[in-house]
Amino acid sequence: MNKAIFLDRDGIINIDKAYVVKIEDFEFSPHIFEVLAYLQHLDYKLIIVTNQSGIGRGYYSEKDFETLTKWMVKQCAQNGIMIEAVYHCPHTPEDHCDCRKPRPKMLEDAMKDYDIDPQNSWMIGDKASDIEAGMNAGISQTIFVNNTRCDKAKYNAKTIFDIISIIKE
Repeated sequence: MNKAIFLDRDGIINIDKAYVVKIEDFEFSPHIFEVLAYLQHLDYKLIIVTNQSGIGRGYYSEKDFETLTKWMVKQCAQNGIMIEAVYHCPHTPEDHCDCRKPRPKMLEDAMKDYDIDPQNSWMIGDKASDIEAGMNAGISQTIFVNNTRCDKAKYNAKTIFDIISIIKE
């Protein structure tokens, strides 16, 4: 079985600016390429799991999201980072779907698709729903990256760069 790092997008991969869909508005988080390179060096598959309710709200289309995602993955590749997959939920909270975090469907689908062992994997997010999704998928190793604390998370980090001091070889 493989091990993976599940990453939220907005607030982890990029600075959360609310409904980011245009390339010119997308700003990678400081040190994210360095952190992802470190995790990749530890043989983790890097998988992004992201709620994108802007699609369901009609703020942007599925095609808009896919265009930005392809660009983001390409930028990562140009920095030596292999993003294995990007799973997204296009629904609003009012849709009560199975894929919106904190529900675990995106993570469970990825674990099945990539033969991921949840016991040797991590969930990294900046919202409690990210941490809960990881836990709901059987991932006990969680990191909450935010200036506040999440008591449900195993670890709390103030910055993306702090992840390197938490996940060791």
